[in-house]
Amino acid sequence: MEEKKNPQYVISVKQGDVDFGNIILELFPDVAPKHCHNFDSLVGIKFYDGTAFHRVIPGFMIQGGDPNSKSKPKETWGMGEPGQKTVPAEFNDISHERGILSAARTPDPNSATSQFFICVAAAPHLNKQYTVYGKVITGMDVVDKIVSVPCDGSAPKVKVEMKITKKTD
Repeated sequence: MEEKKNPQYVISVKQGDVDFGNIILELFPDVAPKHCHNFDSLVGIKFYDGTAFHRVIPGFMIQGGDPNSKSKPKETWGMGEPGQKTVPAEFNDISHERGILSAARTPDPNSATSQFFICVAAAPHLNKQYTVYGKVITGMDVVDKIVSVPCDGSAPKVKVEMKITKKTD
């Protein structure tokens, strides 16, 4: 019997005309099926295309996936759109280590929507507080490029844009 492979996704990243390269994610539907389904559904409708990595904190994480970052004023990035479908928490035993993909949310643990973050370093204080649903399998060099862009506070001065597609064999 063939072992089922976890789904993989490609995040193509650019800043202006500069191509940063690709980040390849592997999702974990066995531990966070609702979050993986939500991510897959959003990728399927090209929801993430044109959104930004709007929050960059060296030594911690990069965050993206807010629809406001497509065309709304920068000060609204990270706030999310009212009425977005929420996904209930699926806390698990996977540690927030470098390269982990996790669901961003408000203080309400059941408030995750489209936003996600990728850890650039271990963040054990987030364990069992935020839903881990994947990891970077290739492209941490791209994550490191993103985390080193000049920022105003935690917002990149120049938009770091993404496009996400499902990887097929």
